[in-house]
Amino acid sequence: MPSRTARRKVLRITLDGPGPGDITPRADFLAAEEPLGIRVNGQALAITMRTPGDDTELAAGFLTGEAVVRSPADITGIRLCDGTTCGHGGHEGMGNIADVTLAAGVTVAPGARRDFLTSSACGICGKTSVHDICVLPRAPLAQDATRFDPGVLAALPDRLRDAQRVFSRTGGLHAAGLFTAGGDLVAVREDVGRHNAVDKIVGWALLAGRLPLAGCVLLVSGRASFELVQKAVLAGIPLLAAVSAPSSLAVDLAEEAGLTLVGFLRGPTMNVYAGAHRLTA
Repeated sequence: MPSRTARRKVLRITLDGPGPGDITPRADFLAAEEPLGIRVNGQALAITMRTPGDDTELAAGFLTGEAVVRSPADITGIRLCDGTTCGHGGHEGMGNIADVTLAAGVTVAPGARRDFLTSSACGICGKTSVHDICVLPRAPLAQDATRFDPGVLAALPDRLRDAQRVFSRTGGLHAAGLFTAGGDLVAVREDVGRHNAVDKIVGWALLAGRLPLAGCVLLVSGRASFELVQKAVLAGIPLLAAVSAPSSLAVDLAEEAGLTLVGFLRGPTMNVYAGAHRLTA
């Protein structure tokens, strides 16, 4: 399996060192970024730039976020392979194709097929219309009455940071953490892309038969975008929290879906943009 980090030579410049403008050659660890082709029943669906690792979960989570699959029974197999063993398709590189076989009767809607490469910063690249973007059922979270303590939420960013193993070496990865309402860490995944980290969490839950993730908190290390709200809702998560800001469309979708959306979760302060009824304060 490809490594999650890459070693590169850098020049370290220190302006306040013993000498003015000290320059020191050194080795540095970077977060790895490589393409992963996702194929369904032998047909190319998308290519996403990601940090290698948990690729089976990433593929499963991606398909969940596209509303292609909803349970482990919808997938009969996922194998990681290269262009030779997976057949034709234009992807090269050992371990850089996730080939998914769907159960009989499970199909991919035309709008789910991406027209071009999805970058590590984009979870909806390749969509052709707004109607293709939103795939949510009506009021999917209305029945989740879980209540959350803001004091518990305030402690989650530090717990997520402590669990980021690759970030501690590279400083260049986003993270998604799944927590219980009481603040216990259930799972954490890292990736150069926010949406990939979330897909890995959701894919893990799907393959483990744990969807929907009722009563849970999903914390992301960056901003809360439209696609992250959609992924959280499709996974049945009632509260999405981010250490940075949400977008306007993310707030609109959270309100429509009944999701509690928290942004700027930093220390003792936070902004609640939607679903404040779930907070105990």
